Amino acid sequence: MEKRVAQASLVGKAIVEEASRVFLGKPLVVELAVTALLARGHVLLEEVPGAGKTLLARAIARAIGGAFRRVQFTADLLPSDITGVSVWSARQERFLFREGPIFANVVLADEINRASPRTQSAMLEAMSEGQVSCDGESRALPRPFMVIATQNPHEHHGTYMLPESELDRFIMRLTIGYPDPDVERHIVAVGGYADKVDTTVRQVTDPEAVREAQGVVDDVTVPDAVMGYAMGLVAATRTSEPLRAGLSTRGAVNLLAAARAHAVLRGRAYCIPDDVKAVFVAAGAHRVQVRHQADGSARDEAAAILSEILSRYPVPGD
Repeated sequence: MEKRVAQASLVGKAIVEEASRVFLGKPLVVELAVTALLARGHVLLEEVPGAGKTLLARAIARAIGGAFRRVQFTADLLPSDITGVSVWSARQERFLFREGPIFANVVLADEINRASPRTQSAMLEAMSEGQVSCDGESRALPRPFMVIATQNPHEHHGTYMLPESELDRFIMRLTIGYPDPDVERHIVAVGGYADKVDTTVRQVTDPEAVREAQGVVDDVTVPDAVMGYAMGLVAATRTSEPLRAGLSTRGAVNLLAAARAHAVLRGRAYCIPDDVKAVFVAAGAHRVQVRHQADGSARDEAAAILSEILSRYPVPGD
C-alpha cells in the first residue's frame, strides 16, 4: 500500500506543480482542485470574470493528458446540447448517437447558473453516476471525469440559482480572489497565460494513472479518532445557531472522500485531523444554509461560520 500511495502522491503533486506554472499565485486553489479530482469529485468555482477559472480547468486537463471541453451555459441551451443526441443516418438506415461535450475528462461548465433548471438537471446524472441516458440507453463517460463549473457570485440578472440538489453534487466550492500585487504585475506584463496553456503546460501523467490514484484514495484508512472528529464537525453544523440546515449525509461522505485524497497528496495511507481541517470549509460551505438567508446568497457568511466551528471544535490529541 505504501508504494501505491507514494506513486499516487507523485501523480497528484505533478499535476499541482504543472498547473501552478500558469495558474500563478494561488497554490491552495490548485491543490484543492486536484484533491477534488483524486476524490472523483467536481468543483464549483465562484469568482468574477477574468480570474482564471477557464485557465485552471484547461491546465488540469492538459497536465493529465485528458480531453477538455468547454460549454458556455446560456438561457437557450438544451440538455441535448450537453449530453448529445441521436440523429438519423440515411446511409446506415438507423439512428446514430452523436456525443455531446460532456464526453470528456475535464468539462468546464462556464456560467452554469445562466442555463434553465431543466438544462442544469442534465448535469446531475453525469456528475453523480458518470453516465448519461439518451433514448433509453445509458452511456458511460470517460474516466477520470470531472466537472468544473463556474458562476459569478455578484451578478444575478438573467441567472437561475443552483438548487441545493445540484450544489450537493460538487465536492468543493472554491473562490479564487485577486492575486498578490507582484504576481498580478507579472501576469499583466506577459499578457496572461490563457492562450499559452497548450504550449506551456506539459502532460505529466495520463488518465490511467489518475484512475489508479483515485483507486488508492478509496483505500486510505480513516482512524476512529479522525472519523469521530469529522462526524463531530458535521454534527456541529447541524446544531449551529446561525445555520438553519447543516451538512447532509452526502456532505459527510464527500468530506471524508476529500480528506482521504488530501492524505494521499501528502503521501499518507491514513487520514489525520489536518486532512479534515484542510478541506472542511471548501467541502461544506456550499451545502449549509444560513438561517436568515434562504436564497443561497450567503456563501461567504457560511464559510465564515464553518471556519468558526473549525476553530473551536476540539482536535483529537490536542
